[in-house]
Amino acid sequence: MPLLFNSLLHQAEIAPEDVRLLRHQDNRATKGRTPYALWRNDRSAFELYQSIHSLRNRQVLSSRPLWASFVGTPARETLFVGLYRVRSVGPMQVDTPEPINDRILAAEEHDLYELEPDERLADLAGKVVIEWGRGARSWAQRADRQNKSILEVRADFKEPEFPGYLALIKKLSEVEELPPTWNVALSAARGVYLLTCPRTREIYVGSATGAGGFLSRWQEYVRNGHGGNVRLKARDPADYQVCILQVAGSEASDKDVIAMENQWKEKLQSREMGLNAN
Repeated sequence: MPLLFNSLLHQAEIAPEDVRLLRHQDNRATKGRTPYALWRNDRSAFELYQSIHSLRNRQVLSSRPLWASFVGTPARETLFVGLYRVRSVGPMQVDTPEPINDRILAAEEHDLYELEPDERLADLAGKVVIEWGRGARSWAQRADRQNKSILEVRADFKEPEFPGYLALIKKLSEVEELPPTWNVALSAARGVYLLTCPRTREIYVGSATGAGGFLSRWQEYVRNGHGGNVRLKARDPADYQVCILQVAGSEASDKDVIAMENQWKEKLQSREMGLNAN
């Protein structure tokens, strides 16, 4: 028999009909400032983010006294991050930068909510993963009508384990939100990586040789979209998939890594049928 989120509410003597479920995952966020990243790294900015909402959501958000807040994680999970008692303050009085991207939110177009953490589920924040279901775009739902299945209850909040260099597959847009332990591993390693264009399926073989390893090289693509490559610079920006083809040994020189890169270009024919120009 599956464990359900409403069971946790009942155990805490919370009526599900009093709870609005909110799932925060915002595609407008700049790199490194998604709701999940703010919750993990800047809790005050996260609280501000979820306290400001468009006027069109007034009826939905002000109809329940409690919010159960969740965030979408880089691992595509839905993680419970807290229960809040909610009071509608009314229209926002001053224009305010949005915490996820610094876009100015017009006061006359947004409501402000006063949120107070409810301690009844505080010990479960960052530990409960639920199945949100197909309606990911339906970010605000009623708990009494959507009894979510619990996929995992963790002893403590923890980042996903590093999968290993050759098993790592990410989009460049996800690089800025990798767990700190992953960043350490990727910064310490050099070698050959592969970019795949999501639109055309063309590939690009590159190498990481400098300080900061794979992470530093990929962050360069995140910053400018092309990493200095001529063919990538001439194309429309894309959220390339990135993976590692080969990790260089600690004794390998930069010349050795370049030789590995050239060998992979020949194997994959990325000059003839891909995006490599050199």
